[in-house]
Amino acid sequence: MSKFNWHSEPLSDQTIITKDFKNTQNVRRYFQSHFGESWKNNRTFMARFKENDGKTLKEAVEEFKEQYT
Repeated sequence: MSKFNWHSEPLSDQTIITKDFKNTQNVRRYFQSHFGESWKNNRTFMARFKENDGKTLKEAVEEFKEQYT
């Protein structure tokens, strides 16, 4: 099984967070599509991706909403 390419793969709410998660421009665009152009990533939030492999990006969006809005 090849590694997920966080730079170029299409991202959706169903995309599974993998152990090789990378905080790329592609990931930032995904979150901006949910929270607006002014959304900025947060080191603490992004660090959680390393602990949440197997969850979906939608779950990450929901967590962000709970923690930061």
